[in-house]
Amino acid sequence: MNENSARPVAVVTGSSSGIGRATAIGLVGLGWRVIGVGRDPRRSAEAVEAIGAAAREGGEITMLRADFTSMAQVRGIAEQIREHTDRLDVLINNAGGVRDRLIITDEGTEATFAANHLAPFLLTRELLPLLTATAATRPPGTVRVLAVSSSAHRVTQGLNWDDLQSVASFRPAGAYCQAKLANILFTRELARRVAGRGIVAQAMHPGIVDTRFGQDGDVQMRAHMAAADTVSPDEPADTLLWLATAAEAAHTPGRYFYRRAEEQPSDAARDDAAAARLWSESEKILADLGH
Repeated sequence: MNENSARPVAVVTGSSSGIGRATAIGLVGLGWRVIGVGRDPRRSAEAVEAIGAAAREGGEITMLRADFTSMAQVRGIAEQIREHTDRLDVLINNAGGVRDRLIITDEGTEATFAANHLAPFLLTRELLPLLTATAATRPPGTVRVLAVSSSAHRVTQGLNWDDLQSVASFRPAGAYCQAKLANILFTRELARRVAGRGIVAQAMHPGIVDTRFGQDGDVQMRAHMAAADTVSPDEPADTLLWLATAAEAAHTPGRYFYRRAEEQPSDAARDDAAAARLWSESEKILADLGH
């Protein structure tokens, strides 16, 4: 358990590199305790050194490891987090990515949908009691759940309910765009469901960032990233830090931000009926997997 109950705690997924690592560095620099989640052992170890070196005023990093295409590992991470801390102020669902081909996991899910949507959905659900308990001791709006989505959500006109995981119609970019739309819809429905608990849920677009993102994508995705005018991970990390800590970021949950400014997501991303249905469909998928 966390011995310092007064110290705010954040969970940052995908914190072994890129946006997650830069966000974790910012949080420990503010004196927060960060519980990071990474997949690759080497990158996770390197991140612990870099994040730990930035710690100020009691800031601290604990790094856990999991593959977020596995729902069993996601549940395992939630259990480990509960063993490490008795409070959770901010959950930042940052981990995700693209694939260059259709990959069906050992659990029978499509890997892009699993890592980008099902994993944050399940992790948030598993940690919601901890978030709720923390919110009961804090001013309303202090406890937050943040989703790293993408402007790629605008490419799709809506979720394909007949092929939600894009198995029958798989295209790498298409599957990713659908998953990023799911991030915003999940955030909107989560915001509605936790409104009375003092918890705020927001989503954001990071921009085109100079990270490892896209390296696992197909030829078109890698070419797109190589040609793009990218920004440092510090830029989206700045927005995530603001969303995690600023009083003004707690107003009106369920919004979508870019560079600290609210933006209007697509019409499909503002479909509250679709948001409610996605929640229900996600629960069904997880139940079928035994979660």
